[in-house]
Amino acid sequence: MGAKTAMLVYTDGDVAEGLTEAAEFADEAGAAELLGLLWPPARIQPDGEEPWELGDAVFPPQGRACALSTPAVDVLCDQALMLDRPSQLPAHLVDASLGRTLYLHAMHSAVDWFAFAVWQDGALVRSLSLSPDDGVLEDTGARLAFEEPFWAGEHPAPAGTGYPFPFHPLVLGDRALQEFFGFSGDGAEDGGPSAGRLDPWAVELFGFQVV
Repeated sequence: MGAKTAMLVYTDGDVAEGLTEAAEFADEAGAAELLGLLWPPARIQPDGEEPWELGDAVFPPQGRACALSTPAVDVLCDQALMLDRPSQLPAHLVDASLGRTLYLHAMHSAVDWFAFAVWQDGALVRSLSLSPDDGVLEDTGARLAFEEPFWAGEHPAPAGTGYPFPFHPLVLGDRALQEFFGFSGDGAEDGGPSAGRLDPWAVELFGFQVV
């Protein structure tokens, strides 16, 4: 999987629970309709490949997108979702979350950048974006409970790195994956101790080309 994500998740409840039951509800037409929120439908076509495991789908290549639509959880994965300021997610994507919870999760290990945002019933609750080179790009709303130990210095970056934050953004990003979606970027594939409640290699998304 690597430390790269570009995900937008709409949910009516627990994401891990919803994804565990996704297979019996998922269909390609529903996934394509969901992806139509992000791209004009005329630009979307199935990629002709086997379904993508979530562990790979969290960061599809440029020109590709992955999607899954079920009654409980909708997942979009596309590099277009890597916003420096997550609060600027286009309004129509936020409006589609009315009555639900919306999560944006994006990170890239090449620059140690991590960003996330949470909306409840269309209202922004929390948004954070930061990297060592650019500093804090966005910090809106009250910190969520899982963040507090990081800001308090309980998960310090390696000594001697001169890091501008009291933690490594990618470590916080991995903790957010566990908190929001029930799986981890480290240890998930081999069932390690940080694998979480969901096996991302057991959840399949449909792949599309964006032309």
